[in-house]
Amino acid sequence: MKLETLNKEKTIIVGLQLYNESDIGDSMDELEELVKAAGGIVLFRIIQKKKSIDPAYFIGRGKAYEIRKYCEIHDINTVVFNDELSGAQLRNLEDIIDRKIIDRTTLILDIFANRATSKEGKLQVKLAQLKYGLPRLVGFRKYLSRTGGGIGTRGPGEQKLELDRRYILKEINNIEKALREVEKTRGVKRRKRESSSIPIVALVGYTNAGKSTLLNRIIELYGDNDDSKKVFAYDMLFATLETSLRQAKLPNGQKFLITDTVGFVSKLPTDLIEAFKGTLEEVKYADLILHVVDASNKNLDIQIETTLDILRDLNVLDKPIITVFNKMDKSNKNQLIYDTSKVQKKIFISAKKDKNLDGLLNMIMENLPISYKEATYFIPYENQPLISYILDNYEYKHLEYLDQGVKLRVKTTHTDYEKLKKYKV
Repeated sequence: MKLETLNKEKTIIVGLQLYNESDIGDSMDELEELVKAAGGIVLFRIIQKKKSIDPAYFIGRGKAYEIRKYCEIHDINTVVFNDELSGAQLRNLEDIIDRKIIDRTTLILDIFANRATSKEGKLQVKLAQLKYGLPRLVGFRKYLSRTGGGIGTRGPGEQKLELDRRYILKEINNIEKALREVEKTRGVKRRKRESSSIPIVALVGYTNAGKSTLLNRIIELYGDNDDSKKVFAYDMLFATLETSLRQAKLPNGQKFLITDTVGFVSKLPTDLIEAFKGTLEEVKYADLILHVVDASNKNLDIQIETTLDILRDLNVLDKPIITVFNKMDKSNKNQLIYDTSKVQKKIFISAKKDKNLDGLLNMIMENLPISYKEATYFIPYENQPLISYILDNYEYKHLEYLDQGVKLRVKTTHTDYEKLKKYKV
């Protein structure tokens, strides 16, 4: 469905705050941003405080009738809940409110379905939707049979969730098989990168923290400035879902690869994390992680903790991590409030305004766990592939073409230094 049509979809967002929980205002703010990212308009937000979750209605039954009145008076199309709902809760709430009911997970999956462009991305989202929808078929049936579609019904939802359980299980199996094939291809590419000895830096962080903008500026300033290699960057949640890999140079001339990853958000659906695990595991093969944080966002701790939780799940917290506080053009360094115990090495930048990007590149160079050695070599012309490899991957300090071969002085990784020992002058 086109964005201009979705923009007319009016919603109410609903949150449940248990008595033993802290204020959920920040989480509701984020839910509103997610609705906007899906193309909806939030007219009202309702927060109910209760001792426990109602197993039948999630919120109180009386509150459900109150929401129904809001919907009737203001012609509301959709009600979005801030937490996951069971199939029974979905069905019961729809019976009372008589509007489309979706939860936070369905909303995030819907955004992913609308933004995925690669074959792998579409398969990953489809898998997550099917796995999430399978135990909720009964609850989904009513609103999926309505005409009009809209938020929460994109991707395979409207087509597949109406089909029987056996067919969905078969479809899940087929998608998992296809993704395993994609993973094999990624594995071959990864091994080629590893054999080249070029270090890899991974950008991770909350959605809309500015990872894609930072990647683009690094390409422009420290890469080959090729516009065709820029990635899509826009001020919205989950603007990009695809993993991007680009090449740039450190101040010492050493080339490195920088990869972008899908953005995170609090309460990211478990099925979605599982589906994207193959893509996210690219972080495991990085030599250094840049944890990008939106310094202009008041919920710094939520951003930091959410990202660290996912990195913990991926078992990569032992890698060197630099926390990059981005968007400092909108923030004051002295007014940032966050748990400093969760941030070790840090730097403050503005990718959009090119503020302190030189400092970031120097910090990357200092923290890459790769040792370099400088030496002068003489390589015969008959070993042209080796000459090409060095010139493609390193910045030489001296280069001289002699009768029998090439003499050059270059700083290489310790691994390549060992390989080149026999050519040392």
